[in-house]
Amino acid sequence: MLKKNKPQILFFILLNLFFSINSFSQKNVYAGIEIGRRAIKVSVLEVNNIKKADYKILYFANERISLADHITANGALTQDDINKTGIIVFDQLRKIRKDFKLLEENIFIVAAPVFSSASNIDALKSKVTSLTNKSFDIIDVNEEAKILVKGAIPPVDYSNALLLDIGAKSTRGGYIEEIDDNKLEFIPLELDFGTTTLTDAVKKTVANKNQTNDMAVYQEKSFDFNTVLRKKIKEMLDANPLLAKKEKIYLSGGAVWAFSTLYYDENVKDHYVPLTMEDILYYDAILKNNFNKFNNLAKTNKEAARVLSTYDQTYLISANNILLSCVEGIPNLEKKKMYFVKEGQVTWLISHIADRSKKINTNF
Repeated sequence: MLKKNKPQILFFILLNLFFSINSFSQKNVYAGIEIGRRAIKVSVLEVNNIKKADYKILYFANERISLADHITANGALTQDDINKTGIIVFDQLRKIRKDFKLLEENIFIVAAPVFSSASNIDALKSKVTSLTNKSFDIIDVNEEAKILVKGAIPPVDYSNALLLDIGAKSTRGGYIEEIDDNKLEFIPLELDFGTTTLTDAVKKTVANKNQTNDMAVYQEKSFDFNTVLRKKIKEMLDANPLLAKKEKIYLSGGAVWAFSTLYYDENVKDHYVPLTMEDILYYDAILKNNFNKFNNLAKTNKEAARVLSTYDQTYLISANNILLSCVEGIPNLEKKKMYFVKEGQVTWLISHIADRSKKINTNF
């Protein structure tokens, strides 16, 4: 009897084993590995409600490795870059597979747009695939702003919000409009100035180069240059009259991270930190008139120290000039709510998860 039914018994054992393995896989846990310009960042998220961007960061790693410099200088990655990147991705992938029992389809690997210009990018792709049995996509520079908006704004607010991301070279972002047939249209926003480029532009207006590092001179020239900055921002905002009806403003990037960290002086756990115009103005006054307050804070606060090791006073002034001018220029600001997108490192991963959710319309 047992021998007669042995194939059926074996089949049910295997079937039970299959469902047991899948039941241990965490279907609402996602992992992302981003091969960036100067670091490889790894995030594991437990998503409770993707529509409301309700998630918990279970794991985050930031492996520093300067890759973009070699691409910019030589047009290619070095063999050492390829080997180190492959090993880091392999080690991190092995760890998260072991620790979190993820479904393979919930693991995403991407590379920053700069990698598209590396002549030997196929060598890196082959290395990663041979070590991990997974491929990776390079983020399209033309899609980057859309990915940023989809991941930074909670999907429930897609039609009612805008995003501005103040980076080093430029300020980008955009908003989403609902059009006919349940389709969405993404409208990008872009400003040529970012924290670094604005600082460089201001320094070029200093006639006496011996005074370039004189803070009093820099502040005077920075104040004068605000006329140029505000004109550019006005042109960007005037070209997008639909912004006036958006009720929420989401802000991200290094400029807002610096402000939130130095001004609020607390470990905010929420993914979205409420901001006010009054706070931005008061922070601006401290930056320009009482900077020692932040120097003293950095002596006891590690996050504040990290900000000041990233930006000096000139960069922080430029960063907040962009933030302040952008916010001031938005119509009906007093009726809107502002938020800092604290977890900027996971926005691309949230965007990927949203794209795969049946509950969210990403029909662009």
